[in-house]
Amino acid sequence: MKVNLYTTSGCHLCELAVTLLEDMVRTGKITEIEEVEIANSEILIQKYGTRIPVIAIDEEELDWPFEIPALEKLIKKNKNRL
Repeated sequence: MKVNLYTTSGCHLCELAVTLLEDMVRTGKITEIEEVEIANSEILIQKYGTRIPVIAIDEEELDWPFEIPALEKLIKKNKNRL
């Protein structure tokens, strides 16, 4: 399962989110992380500028601060839809 991570450069919270997601890739809970740079789009800046990092799977989003149990719940919910 692919996870989108809305992020921007220099965001220390985003770096923490990447580390958390990389651990989930290593354990096989997700297959891919796609980092989406919000600075490249005014629309994304308006939507995510004060919320990043934000994880998105399909249409569902999880704002920071998120922890592994909340992320696992989101992953499980979306796997059940497949």
